[in-house]
Amino acid sequence: MIVAAPAAAEEPIIGRASVIDGDTIEIAGERIRLNGIDAPESWQRCQDENAAEYRCGKEAAFALDQWLAESRPTRCVFVERDRYRRFVGTCFRSDGYEVNRWLVETGNSLDWPRYSNGLYADAQKRAKANRLGIWRGTFTEPCIARGEKAKRKPSC
Repeated sequence: MIVAAPAAAEEPIIGRASVIDGDTIEIAGERIRLNGIDAPESWQRCQDENAAEYRCGKEAAFALDQWLAESRPTRCVFVERDRYRRFVGTCFRSDGYEVNRWLVETGNSLDWPRYSNGLYADAQKRAKANRLGIWRGTFTEPCIARGEKAKRKPSC
């Protein structure tokens, strides 16, 4: 009789994070997709409260970079590998603050219930009520924007 053992979870990754975009970082050469959230793409544009267009994806990435620099190193706990073989995880600054949650509560990312099971819904409600980040104006959900750019059905 052969018994298949479950694959061992990967070890956490700890180190200085480089920001790739608003929901992807890199530590020690490993790309890490932040689990359960979806940030605007670096090329994506939004409108602020005065209907002025701005690069919301670039703004989200810049905010993340500044925030991570305040408390290093970053530690990421493995959730899974995605279809691109990226490490998908939940990350924390050295002070213990969860990166994924911070991005949603500051309005720099959206809760992605498809992957989070609504874990960040409360943080998103607060960001929206306080008109933080992308919530200060209008925007297209990142998953819809990607679909439109690729001329395919959105994967939301």
